[in-house]
Amino acid sequence: MDEIGVIGAGGEGLAVTAYLSSIGRAVRLCTRDPARIDGIRRTGSIRATGSLEGCFPVGEVTDDPARLTSRCRVLVVAAITTAYRDIARALAPHLTERHVVVLFSSKLCGSAEFAEALAREGRHGVDVVETDALFAARPQGADGVAVLGVKRWNLLSGARQESVTRCAPLLRECFPWVEPARNLVERGLTDFGAVAHAPIALANLGSIERGEELLFYLDGMSDRTVVLLEQAEREFRAVARAYGAELTPMAQVLDRYYGCRTTCVLDAMRSVEAYQTIPAPESLDHRFLREDIASTLVPLEALAAKAAVPTPMISSTINIMSLLSGEQFRDTGRTLHRLGWAELTHDEILDRLSSRDRHPVAVDSLVPTL
Repeated sequence: MDEIGVIGAGGEGLAVTAYLSSIGRAVRLCTRDPARIDGIRRTGSIRATGSLEGCFPVGEVTDDPARLTSRCRVLVVAAITTAYRDIARALAPHLTERHVVVLFSSKLCGSAEFAEALAREGRHGVDVVETDALFAARPQGADGVAVLGVKRWNLLSGARQESVTRCAPLLRECFPWVEPARNLVERGLTDFGAVAHAPIALANLGSIERGEELLFYLDGMSDRTVVLLEQAEREFRAVARAYGAELTPMAQVLDRYYGCRTTCVLDAMRSVEAYQTIPAPESLDHRFLREDIASTLVPLEALAAKAAVPTPMISSTINIMSLLSGEQFRDTGRTLHRLGWAELTHDEILDRLSSRDRHPVAVDSLVPTL
């Protein structure tokens, strides 16, 4: 049985490692800072609490991509999306066509960016596929992870349709609740966090900047605040339709993920058990805010422009977050150039995504309201 390599030792990476080990897979863990998880390295095991309980073996903790790729055919990248290009450069010299790269929490078109980064390093033909985060989790000390929730459903897509076809059976052996998406855009925009994080943060900007204690999904939402989130969701849905996909309403997505009330988005959020104790970020300079802006909202706005779909809420969010952070996300984020799509037309991107089963909606009918 092939060993699986996990790259990234944040909450998601540690949860994936513990889960794979718990179902009997041999796992090795690669991180740029092994000292942070020295307890796992010393004991050869990872301690999980919460939705996954137990102590599970880990074959190795390393910071050497060459060592990892020599022993593992399947590589799960559970690192922050803004590190994808660096990770691709580090892996490229050691990858062969027998390797499979699986991106967790890849945001919008992450596998296209990763495959393009590999291609620029001269590494072609590697299967790169993606799904969303499958766990709500936090690191726990130097030897463990607290798993707050496990998603019961998620979508799978990839840089090439044939990669999904080849890799889906392998991934479903480990994650049977994953199902193929219609295309890469549908997968990337079926992401509740990308819809919700920035609007909630902006609505609670003062409290976050003052460092006040705030439960992000509970205290941070109100009937009025949710209006921002619902407008963002309308724009996500409009862009998805322009690229041949229909998004599941976010309340239903949360129900598929974790189980919850689906009367409205606000009720859904407040009834998801995994969200009950998640605190607000301590500042706007937070990993999930930066990832959602750089790796979902930036490419979403660019794809919308190709399809002539207005996205006033998304564009305003990028403007405000760029101003407040001092970072021009449209320059530093996941641009169409980094996907290799900058010179393509809307129709050419549709063909790149896959023309099979495509039923695009007339662009004139996609204008969202603000």
